[in-house]
Amino acid sequence: MRARTAATVAALALVTGCSGDSTGRPSGSATAPAPLTPTASPSPANAPTPSTPAASTTTQAAESPEPEPPLATSGRPREARLSIPALQLSGLRVVPYVGTPDDGPGTAIQNDGSAASPHSTAGLVGPGGIGNYLVTGHRSSSTAPFRYLPSLRIGARIIVVTATHRLVYEVVRNQRTSFRSPASLRAQSAAVPGRPGREPTRAMITLSTCATFEDHAAGNYWSDEFHNPEHRIEKIGLLRSVRRV
Repeated sequence: MRARTAATVAALALVTGCSGDSTGRPSGSATAPAPLTPTASPSPANAPTPSTPAASTTTQAAESPEPEPPLATSGRPREARLSIPALQLSGLRVVPYVGTPDDGPGTAIQNDGSAASPHSTAGLVGPGGIGNYLVTGHRSSSTAPFRYLPSLRIGARIIVVTATHRLVYEVVRNQRTSFRSPASLRAQSAAVPGRPGREPTRAMITLSTCATFEDHAAGNYWSDEFHNPEHRIEKIGLLRSVRRV
């Protein structure tokens, strides 16, 4: 079982975690993402349904040989806004915090409708840093900003805007994480996503959301104390361009 922050969520609002049910069982159809204030766009009319199979293939885009210029990430991590044009998601607030993916504080941030970016190990960095910029978001509860993340394809753009820079990442591969596997959790938070122990040379991003629908369809109703299911579906991206704003 993974280590968790001692802090617990002070109040799990109406629906907490990814499962949307305190029993860990499905609570019916997930509500489509409500607009974030001020920017999360409505879900596309032709977006895939929540039954989209988890992306677990090893298919990946060709990686360019030269790294893009990184940004300095020393000091306090920066808040950012995240957009995914292919999913019509725009300006999702990403809140940095000290902790581990989907722990108590991270779940509380997601319950409020934002995405969360944990910082607790050497591998996790802020936007544009060499290493792993990890962002987690709900798929079936709160405003469900990552409801359609599993459908995101190789080659899609992920745009991150900070107070000073606009960063464009490209999705290069898929990843799946198990909360019940310490090795899988180490791979999730590794400086090179999915490859613990490898020295990072690139600025990368991991977008992570729950595999609630897929786990339940397979008869797996396990959940942790924050109602996160066992598996996470993740998209890994490489930084392709940086410019000042």
